[in-house]
Amino acid sequence: MNPMMMAVIGVVVGAVIAFVALNIKNTAAQKTNENGALDILKKAQAEAEEVRKKAQNDAKNIVREERNQIDHELEKKKKHLTDFERGLTKKEVALEQKTEQTQKDADRVKAKETEIDTRVVKLDAEIKKNVEIQDELANKLTQVAGLTKDQAKAELIATVEEEAKVDAAKKVKRIEEEANEEAEKRAKRIVGIAIQRFAGEYVAEQTISSVEIADDGVKGRLIGREGRNIRAFEQICGVDLIIDDTPGIVTISSFNVVRKEISRMTIERLIADGRIHPAKIEEFYEKCKHEFESRLRELGEKAQMEIGVHGMHPEILKLIGALNWRTSYTQNQYQHALETSFLAGNMAAELGLNVKQARRAGLIHDIGKVLDASAEGSHAVIGADFAKKYGESPDIVHAIRAHHDDEKPESILAHLVAAGDALSGARPGARKALKESYVSRLTDIEKIVNSFEGVHRSYAISAGREVRVLVENEKVSDEQTIMLSRDIARKIEQEMSYPGTIKVSVIRETRAVGIAK
Repeated sequence: MNPMMMAVIGVVVGAVIAFVALNIKNTAAQKTNENGALDILKKAQAEAEEVRKKAQNDAKNIVREERNQIDHELEKKKKHLTDFERGLTKKEVALEQKTEQTQKDADRVKAKETEIDTRVVKLDAEIKKNVEIQDELANKLTQVAGLTKDQAKAELIATVEEEAKVDAAKKVKRIEEEANEEAEKRAKRIVGIAIQRFAGEYVAEQTISSVEIADDGVKGRLIGREGRNIRAFEQICGVDLIIDDTPGIVTISSFNVVRKEISRMTIERLIADGRIHPAKIEEFYEKCKHEFESRLRELGEKAQMEIGVHGMHPEILKLIGALNWRTSYTQNQYQHALETSFLAGNMAAELGLNVKQARRAGLIHDIGKVLDASAEGSHAVIGADFAKKYGESPDIVHAIRAHHDDEKPESILAHLVAAGDALSGARPGARKALKESYVSRLTDIEKIVNSFEGVHRSYAISAGREVRVLVENEKVSDEQTIMLSRDIARKIEQEMSYPGTIKVSVIRETRAVGIAK
């Protein structure tokens, strides 16, 4: 064999040997793998058996727990049902007892109804019998007294009414005495303290309405050619200029105190200048008007500072200043406003109220007196409207409007202002009144009092601030004097206008006469 052939055979033999060796190796490895797989399988079967046994045990435990819980729930429900049945049994027993009691009550009510029906029948019989007796008594009374049934009834009603009035009068007297005693003590104390704390001067100023002139020849120049100057003066100033034969005087007439004073200043300037003609009249009037308005504001500001308030409108301050040229029964109204302000403030301090508000209301309560006379209404009403227009508070506006009862006072402030106004005007020496006005007031008071039945005579005294009434003993009893005094006071309030108060004293004289023989 050639070498090449040998080499090929060697290669083939080597390959066969290698293949056989590899096959032997694979066979051995396969056997080894089969043995390992068997071990793994056995191990897995053992683990599966353990898992199964564990699962069976867990399932048994779960079943046991669920069975125990169900048994517990069943036991609770059985107990609840037992309790519910026991409650139903108790309720049934109670219901049976109530039913029995209701039946007993019904029987008792029925017995009562029967008894009541019997009584009603008896009462009807008794009422019928009493009616017959009353009719019989009424007939006998009519025969004895000579009165009809209606007349006797009317007389009985009148008697009952009279007794009721007497009882009411007694109660009214007792209540009034208690209330008046307490109110009088407190009122006297407050008013006394207010008056003691304020010591105001009294100045009686008369409104100046005439101008003195050194030469009567000035009168002709004031009149002017064909009355040109006097007509221009009256038209510009809005007043009446009276030039007559009275030596050394010309008179200015106007209801407006401001215009009157400006006109007086204008005439004095004209006389001092010497040039009197319409152009100069108008020039001096405008200058005097401006100066006088400044003077009014200064007086208003002075009063405002004196009472310790601020913030009033300039127009209100001008009216306060204008009060200095206004009088009421010779009492200067500027001083009156200050007095009222201090008195109202003092009383407010005693009552623990707003002192500045009371003083403010008291200062401006009479500003309506210097407003134009063409305004409609009383000075309290137009003054309140003016104060409202220029920003005063509703409480102050109400106090101004109500200080003369043009509006019913509904606040303590309104009563304080009215009281301060009355104290300032009614104190001794503050005002002077004409004799005719006093006589007229006294006559009117006595006329009103004498119009009442049972009044024998009346006397108005103390300048009309008190009236004493003498009554007839036979017609007016002691109790009726109380009602009579109230009725007289009420009628005086309704029919008369007067400052302050009027005291009504009813006097009934009781006489006892004994004769010795």
